[in-house]
Amino acid sequence: MAFADWADARGRMLLDPTVVNLNTGSAGPLSRSTFERVTELRTRLARAPMDFLLRELPPLLWRARAHLAGFLGGDPHRLVLTTNVTGAVNLVASSLPLDAPGEILLTDHEYTPMRWCWERTARRQGLTIRTFRVPTMPADPGEIVDAAVAAMTSRTRLLFFSHVLSTTGLVLPARELCEQARRRGIVTVIDGAHAPAFLDLDLADLPCDFYAGSGHKWLLAPTGVGFLHIGPGQEDSLEPTQVSWAYHPPAGSGPPDEPDRFGSTPRLRRLECEGTRDLSPWLAVPESVDFQARLGYARIRSRRRELTDHARRRLTDWQGLEPATPEAPALSGGMVAFHLPATTSADELRRALWERFRIEAAVADGPERPSLRISANFYTTEAEIDYLADALKELLSPASSTTASRKES
Repeated sequence: MAFADWADARGRMLLDPTVVNLNTGSAGPLSRSTFERVTELRTRLARAPMDFLLRELPPLLWRARAHLAGFLGGDPHRLVLTTNVTGAVNLVASSLPLDAPGEILLTDHEYTPMRWCWERTARRQGLTIRTFRVPTMPADPGEIVDAAVAAMTSRTRLLFFSHVLSTTGLVLPARELCEQARRRGIVTVIDGAHAPAFLDLDLADLPCDFYAGSGHKWLLAPTGVGFLHIGPGQEDSLEPTQVSWAYHPPAGSGPPDEPDRFGSTPRLRRLECEGTRDLSPWLAVPESVDFQARLGYARIRSRRRELTDHARRRLTDWQGLEPATPEAPALSGGMVAFHLPATTSADELRRALWERFRIEAAVADGPERPSLRISANFYTTEAEIDYLADALKELLSPASSTTASRKES
């Protein structure tokens, strides 16, 4: 694709011209068309709230559900809409019964609040938590599968892992991990926070029990869009986190999985309903999906690869930063992380990048060394990555305060 085309695509995004945004992995900006759509929906809600909620919303909600399910390769009758992946995972963890004694198995790279979530579940159900180490810079997906299988035991009741690790952008072999778990009778829950629009998902071909995802990252959907896709055989295993009007289906309701007059099904609505709230972000999802479809998802993924390859060259050549993300296409995508010098203060570097250079990037402490993660999307430019590289060269110099040794606590 010619640069002019990507420049035009960038112009269709709501981007602050004073900010270098290299952190779609945390939250993505909106396209102008998605912003206009969600604003239009909120305007209609504001003008005539009951007419909108009772009459306009239901068909829009089912359309949004079906559109998102089609994009994900899932089934709209199994797609619970949530606020984000955190809400979706908590929905599972708070109500899924597991046999005790036993253990919940996680990778050693899971998002901290999700680890806390499963720790609470383990405490409540009389289970233990155990983690296994994801191989550093694996040469192929098989290394990751072998590590997970070696950690599974007869005590393992549930396997929880991120499809794409938020720390490094490493893509885990989800299908193979789920197949190995299923052979051993282990329930699988996948944190797919980064996966929608980042990967070419096909949930129908993924043998997991529960798949949770967020829309506010690579899908570029409004904040407040998440989902939980329920696998076969798990339809009756969950309880809503809040009891509201959908807890008992109204008189005259049809079968639990038949579309109802609320834009859902009795089973899904029971898990979704939280009383009166603004569902406009959910209703705007079709525009978010279609916006990138018009650009071409395969072309977007190819462009991200070009940008991450450029970042690898730029950040390794001038100072020799060590990549923390494999290059193999099966193991990576639009995110690439780099190990930083051990003396780097993650907090100080993150603050300096923003305050001195207006660069938004993920900098975090790790178990061994702090790291920097670049999230490159189609609206990112090589010049922005070069600007980051120049900023790091200045901030990571021996004279810079960001490389000062941490004080002993």
